[in-house]
Amino acid sequence: MTRPAEVSAVGRVVLKDGTIVDSRGEQRLDVAMENGVVTEVGIELRGDRLVDARGCVVAPGFVDLHAHLREPGKEEAETIETGSRAGAKGGYTALVAMPNTDPPQDSVAVIDFVREQGKRAGLLEVVPSGCITLGRQGEALAPLAELAAAGVRLFTDDGSGVQNELLMRRAMEYARGLGVTLAQHCEVTSLTKGAVMNECQCCTSLGLPGWPSIAEELMVFRDIELARLTGARVHFLHLSTARSVELVRAAKRDGLPITAEVTPHHLSLDDTRLTSFDTVFKVNPPLRSLGDIAALRAGVRDGTIDALATDHAPHPRRDKELSLDQAPPGMLGLETALGVALGVLDVDLVHLVRIMSTQPAAIAGISDRHGRDIEVGAPANVVVFDPDLSWTVSPDSLSSKSRNTPYVGMTLRGKVRHTFFNGVATVLDGDAQR
Repeated sequence: MTRPAEVSAVGRVVLKDGTIVDSRGEQRLDVAMENGVVTEVGIELRGDRLVDARGCVVAPGFVDLHAHLREPGKEEAETIETGSRAGAKGGYTALVAMPNTDPPQDSVAVIDFVREQGKRAGLLEVVPSGCITLGRQGEALAPLAELAAAGVRLFTDDGSGVQNELLMRRAMEYARGLGVTLAQHCEVTSLTKGAVMNECQCCTSLGLPGWPSIAEELMVFRDIELARLTGARVHFLHLSTARSVELVRAAKRDGLPITAEVTPHHLSLDDTRLTSFDTVFKVNPPLRSLGDIAALRAGVRDGTIDALATDHAPHPRRDKELSLDQAPPGMLGLETALGVALGVLDVDLVHLVRIMSTQPAAIAGISDRHGRDIEVGAPANVVVFDPDLSWTVSPDSLSSKSRNTPYVGMTLRGKVRHTFFNGVATVLDGDAQR
């Protein structure tokens, strides 16, 4: 087999002896790629460069609906280049960049900047989301039509939920006409002021302000009903409670255009982690109870939850070293998502690829180039991962500029071996190529 450094964009690259997993099921076939597309799928294929995929899954590249790349304005935590490198190592070929940058992504100029920085990095596709409201202030709508004309398909004020019901209704009415999706951060802030962790017996004994589940669920209910009224497509970000899952399940039964995501950390970590007062476990929404985790996992299994999204949220060390009430919420997610998911989700590999690639690509509006079945003519955006390989997370192994992950020292099962973006290797044998 060819050494990693010898694999380039030139010539015909063949992934040998892997198992293709996509929406059609599993097939033990080689995959040939050339000039950015899949050119052949078959047995005993030959090529200019052969890449070992024995014992591995060959799947459409992962798509993350929810990544904070911090640039512009917060480059000390992450840049588009470092975030892209982390994403590629995690098997991602596309990241939807959240708009809570400085300045925020509420103008075509900032959208273009983010998109171009992604192209300059060249490691995956960076897909900018747009703000629902100007400056994410929740007071006036952003220029949705102008941003949509510039290619924005997903709008959100992530980090803040749109509190004003009338403004959200107007946003949905515009969104339906534009054919775009609104992604909501579900939090009624009047109920969460000063809160740092899930409202539970644990927070009472610790003397920490509690974050009630109803703060999320009220907004989920409100926006389901607004979607029913307007017909707009609504995507719920990082759901965390059992009742939220029930509400989305009922909305889907009613045929409403609702989708939802859950994060790896809300599937794997419970609220008792905060008993350590370690700020790495502080996230928004907070880690919830074991009962909530069970409901989220069940929602993934039965299709209520459409996507696994990381909410990758890098922070400088000094910020996470503040006291629990002052430290910002958020943790890294891109490089550990696959291993966490394989460890906690009782789903087959076809379903895993569905929630990490196919369905996120559809929600983001990029399914013409990502999340495609591995077939002739499809863009060569491909991940190769070993679902059984165990590895221990270490700070030195991370490509993100920040280190705020709770998984350091933990052993995960499942690791990306190779990632190809438009047919070019961005990761080979687990190592970033640029």
